[in-house]
Amino acid sequence: MVPNRDIHFIPAKLTALRPTQMTVGYREVALKRAHWKTLNKKERSAAIDAHSFPAVLGPEHCYYIVDHHHLGRALLEEGVKEVKVMVLKDLSWLDFTIFWRMMEHNQWVHPFGADGSRYDYEHLPKVVTEMSDDPYRSLAGELRNAGGYAKDATPFSEFLWADFLRPRVSASKIAKNFAKALDQAKTLAHTPEARYLPGWSGVIATPA
Repeated sequence: MVPNRDIHFIPAKLTALRPTQMTVGYREVALKRAHWKTLNKKERSAAIDAHSFPAVLGPEHCYYIVDHHHLGRALLEEGVKEVKVMVLKDLSWLDFTIFWRMMEHNQWVHPFGADGSRYDYEHLPKVVTEMSDDPYRSLAGELRNAGGYAKDATPFSEFLWADFLRPRVSASKIAKNFAKALDQAKTLAHTPEARYLPGWSGVIATPA
């Protein structure tokens, strides 16, 4: 995403920020919470100062964050109340129909549930703690961390990978043995079937 030239930062209550996606991979949220717990007071303050949440100002003057949903949820669950918002665009003067059309045009919204189905915008959560857990988003995130595919600037790329894995890796395997599910995902990630996905390497990794 490319900020416009009038970008500015403002303080905002975490509970007031509106998500633009329906799910998170809670495994990633848990890792961010665990890291937060290792920080002392000074380090936590520095971390808050160093991060900002890119957002679009929408109708009724609500801020719709377009990234860092996992971090936002982790911070809110850890008791953080205020963060900085980086305002990408002011679309507050639009009605909701045109607002969502512009959000979609800019790839700033991903209204897909944990079942992979698309939903109407009215079903988007109102606060970050209302986003549901999608185990396949967790699997896709861990797959990227494990080198299964390269980090890519494509918006919501992890969700594209999650949707690729959804019909190929059983939910029961993810729940019962995440490591085995990840091994299966690594194999799938390097097959020609996945070549349309952002960050695809096309090379089957060999053990060291």
